Amino acid sequence: MDVLTRSILNGKPLPLIFMLTGPNAIAFTIQAFVNLAEIWLIGTLGTAALAAIALSFPFSILIQTMSLGALGGGVSSAVARALGNDDRIRADKVLWHAIYLGIVIAGILLILFWFLGQFALSFMGGEGAILEAALGYCTILFLGGVFLWLSSLISAIFRGAGDMAYPSRVMIIASVLQIPLTAFFIFGAFGVPALGVPGAALSNVVISAGIALAMVLRIKSGKCLVGFRKSSMAIDASVFKEILKVSLPATLNPILNVAVILFLTALVGRFGASALAGFGVGTRIEYVVLPIMFAFGTAATTLVGTNIGAGNYRRAELMGWNAAACASLFCGVIGVVLALSTKLWVPIFTSDPIAASVTKSYIQIVGPAFSLYAIGLVLYFASQGAAAMKWPIRAQIIRSILVVAAAWSAVDIFGMGTSSIFVISTLSLAVYAGVVSAAVYLGAWDPEKTAKSRLLSI
Repeated sequence: MDVLTRSILNGKPLPLIFMLTGPNAIAFTIQAFVNLAEIWLIGTLGTAALAAIALSFPFSILIQTMSLGALGGGVSSAVARALGNDDRIRADKVLWHAIYLGIVIAGILLILFWFLGQFALSFMGGEGAILEAALGYCTILFLGGVFLWLSSLISAIFRGAGDMAYPSRVMIIASVLQIPLTAFFIFGAFGVPALGVPGAALSNVVISAGIALAMVLRIKSGKCLVGFRKSSMAIDASVFKEILKVSLPATLNPILNVAVILFLTALVGRFGASALAGFGVGTRIEYVVLPIMFAFGTAATTLVGTNIGAGNYRRAELMGWNAAACASLFCGVIGVVLALSTKLWVPIFTSDPIAASVTKSYIQIVGPAFSLYAIGLVLYFASQGAAAMKWPIRAQIIRSILVVAAAWSAVDIFGMGTSSIFVISTLSLAVYAGVVSAAVYLGAWDPEKTAKSRLLSI
């Protein structure tokens, strides 16, 4: 057993959490600011361009949360449990099967978007130039989707093995390169035509391809605990089953989340293009905080999964709670600061008074609840490590039903404005965090406790 795995099984929780979280937090946060820079660049094209990005956002978040969160979490969990059980050959098999799954899923999503994409964008309120720009952005995103999937899944291999540093370094370098590349494709230069909004998607695809290549070369160099062992290439149904046991239930979470975003975007779109643009800026500002949640979450997947693989259920639960508490504290503080400082940063992204007002309203209502969001999301990732996704999925179903029913009622029955939508979204985050926390507290990660609990065994 390697030194890192022994440390995960025996070391002090907080130093381990910050050791594994730190590199990811830095990399993800830098990437978040790159996303904000992208929004600023697109904002120079006008309110219609911002509205187009708002329409495209659910599809971007779908790919990100499914590849990094759902399937990526399943991959990290499988690698962590294999290494926790000192089974290197099994970990190598997970690598190959993750690649197979990434290619297949990217192809399926491309086909689905090809037939249903324009309908979905139109449903959310897209029309005219806004629809055309959003459709162009999403088309490039899905055509190059295989690179986005592979970059996330191979990174998940490293994280499952406890190596957070290398994928983080690659992401930081890629983020630095992405800003000028995005500007190049959006505005054009050196004979390359200005692509506008779709140029941002092309930049994302090119950068993701570079990340995937760097990861592959690193593994082939032998500097990763998991390798491209030729004997592990053969398709093994048990490996697919192990990954999908976690990933399939987890996939329902981002699908439902995106469905909620689609619905909320459509509701906000009823209030006009400016309101839609403001909502788009607000949701993208969340990217400043989401990376920190993802960083703690991916660390929790590894810490919990490795300890579960070794049969240390009590220690696994301790790791999950500590990671969730740390993420809640950090994200809660950031959310409050963002909510109190809207006058400073909102004008950077839009000069449209209606769009600015909607952005301010969104962050001031949702921002302070980032602490609750963090608890729910980190415990969701940690539950992937424990291969215990039943209650996080149930929590998301409850949240989705609550949001759709309450937000629709607020707008269509009671004639309330966009602020009511944001309040309902905030309350739903509290419900989600509460359900997941209760399940973990009652022993959802321990098979023996689950079997003895009437509530958990339902």
